[in-house]
Amino acid sequence: MTFEQARAKLSEAGQEHLLRYYDELNEEQKEKLLCQIEQLDMELPGMVEHGVAEAERGKLAPLGAVTLEEIAEKRESYEKLGIQAIQSCKIGAVLLAGGQGTRLGLEGPKGMLNIGVNKEIFLFERLIGNLMEVVEKTGAWIPLFIMTSEKNNDDTVSFFKEKNYFGYDPRYVFFFVQQMAPSVSYEGKFYMEEKYKVSTSPNGNGGWFISLVRAGLLDKVRELGVEWLNVFAVDNVLQKIADPVFVGAVLEHGCVCGAKVVAKADPHEKVGVLCLEDGKPSIVEYYEMTDEIIHSRDESGKLLYNYGVILNYLFQVDTLVKIVDQNLPLHVVEKKIPYINEDGEYVKPEQPNGYKFETLVLDMIHMMDNCLSFEVERDREFAPIKNATGVDSLESARNLMKKNGISF
Repeated sequence: MTFEQARAKLSEAGQEHLLRYYDELNEEQKEKLLCQIEQLDMELPGMVEHGVAEAERGKLAPLGAVTLEEIAEKRESYEKLGIQAIQSCKIGAVLLAGGQGTRLGLEGPKGMLNIGVNKEIFLFERLIGNLMEVVEKTGAWIPLFIMTSEKNNDDTVSFFKEKNYFGYDPRYVFFFVQQMAPSVSYEGKFYMEEKYKVSTSPNGNGGWFISLVRAGLLDKVRELGVEWLNVFAVDNVLQKIADPVFVGAVLEHGCVCGAKVVAKADPHEKVGVLCLEDGKPSIVEYYEMTDEIIHSRDESGKLLYNYGVILNYLFQVDTLVKIVDQNLPLHVVEKKIPYINEDGEYVKPEQPNGYKFETLVLDMIHMMDNCLSFEVERDREFAPIKNATGVDSLESARNLMKKNGISF
């Protein structure tokens, strides 16, 4: 894109300020800025022009789960089927590791957080250890795709190399960078984070597959023979990855995707609940549920909307390829966005000052024809580290690690 083309594009959208410092830039910086402007979606600011409102939900209905009792009865057959799929290299794993550890007092990738007390053990290390249990059980390496962000990619890759991939075979580890989305002010103006760079942030966990495709890794998936991808979050220390029982259950039930869920601790627990929306699988957030839905129960007194997701999904690759060109809904999130002001000064706001745009993996579920809801034991598979203290903190995760006999 030339300077004149960029100016014309921005002028039409009322975003000419992005070229304010153009004459101060060197040739490399000018090229980077013009490239960014070429890729900008000028329709994004229109989403906040008249305020922000989430789309209305369709008709919701309960979706049951394969319960712990049912899984116990069929565990052997599920596991056998899952192990066969893993040994045939049909199962890959995708670690969503684009986040920073800022909220936990860590300057760097969240996965580099030291969760140990008596010894040094990192979040990445714990997750690789969980995956290694399956490798040892099946005798097969599971291709691991790690999604980073522009801000933490170099640190993440260097950390894995420095730690010798925590014992994992590097031939089966593939890094890719998450796509980014621009940030805007309350007035819908694109922010700049440097004189030659539009302010951007990762486009949400729903962007994982399109980011993998654009990184050229779908060819690697095909080359390896991978037919299913198990997507999981970086912050759950008890996360079971490529779990043969889970894999086998999804395969045996003939579903195109599966979701690990836990029974809600109480009706008002702040978790997304797997249900049906207009007849298709969907996840409804706790703040979208009415009191009637929250408290509705079946004849035995069990909550109808009872199963919360823990961000551990199994997707069929062929189905993902079919939907990859369909646009996921964009969620507008109010945030504190550092920016360059009119005087070229870097400003780090103390209060929210604009919006970021995110896609969410939960919206991918609604694009599936079906989804197996697979119940797991909360205390054995769900110990997220999101907060510095209190609920879902390092302290609570350590307590659950201790309960599960994990030394740290």
